[in-house]
Amino acid sequence: CYAPPVGSAKSPLNFAGMIAQDMLEGLVETVQWKDLHQLAADGAHVVVDVRNPPELEADGILHPDAINVPLDHLRDRIGELPREKTLVTSCLSGQRGYYAARILAQHGYRVKNLDG
Repeated sequence: CYAPPVGSAKSPLNFAGMIAQDMLEGLVETVQWKDLHQLAADGAHVVVDVRNPPELEADGILHPDAINVPLDHLRDRIGELPREKTLVTSCLSGQRGYYAARILAQHGYRVKNLDG
C-alpha cells in the first residue's frame, strides 16, 4: 500500500506490488523470455520493443521482426501497430514494457508483456 510517510510511490516494493495486483486482476498478461521466439514465429504475435535507439545500438535487437517504438513515442505512433495481432511488449528490464502493455491495452490492443 502506498503511504508517503513510509515509502515513495516509485519504490521497488510498491512498484512490484502494483504489477502483482494488475496480474492477479488480469490487467496484464506476461510471457516468459524462453517462449518469445516461438510466439513471434507463430504469425499471431508481434514483438514491440519500447527501448530507445541508443539502447538498441548498444544491446542489439531482441527479435529480427520486432517493431521499435520507444515508450516516449508510443502514444503518437500507436496507429503504426497492427490491431489484428497480439502484441508482446519488451524493454531492458520489463518496467517500460509493462507501461507500454497498459497503454496499449487501454487503447483496445491484445497485449502481453515480456517478463524482464
